[in-house]
Amino acid sequence: MAKLRDGQSIAGRAIEFIILTASRTGEVIGARWSEVDLDKAVWEVPAERMKGGRPHRVPLSDGAKRVLQILGHHRRGEYVFPGVRADRALSASAMAKHLRRMGYDSVTVHGFRSTFRDWASETTSFPHEICEMALAHAIENKAEAAYRRGDLFEKRRKLMAAWASYCEPKATGKVIPLAKGAS
Repeated sequence: MAKLRDGQSIAGRAIEFIILTASRTGEVIGARWSEVDLDKAVWEVPAERMKGGRPHRVPLSDGAKRVLQILGHHRRGEYVFPGVRADRALSASAMAKHLRRMGYDSVTVHGFRSTFRDWASETTSFPHEICEMALAHAIENKAEAAYRRGDLFEKRRKLMAAWASYCEPKATGKVIPLAKGAS
């Protein structure tokens, strides 16, 4: 995270936002300013950009809001993460290239979601369903899916705040590098 923050690129900011929101690449690179409410600290991803075809509200931690505030100062179109041309979204390959330039050849952008899930399961006491909803995973059990209508938003807000705190570079200035083969 410290290394990402040292850079000035849109791709680096997009990776940081992906990490802090545990979102999919397509959801992030397609993000539009009209979906973001910084005052309420929420990003509303429309159904057409979600893998499951259902809208998804993402609670924004202070870290995620900071990324958006930085980008907002340099806004140049409807996309939160614009590509080379302001009227086009950043490409997924731009993020992969950014990671390679940083020296992380074996790291994938999608792997940060897996890292989030492992962290949530192994180091927190947040219930399984909150963690799965944070990832916008579909509920496999048809009966459970039929009865679950809420999105556990406020509970997910606490989870994402804890994740952002965990991801925050430590004051020592030391950065623990990802292990080779880590994703």
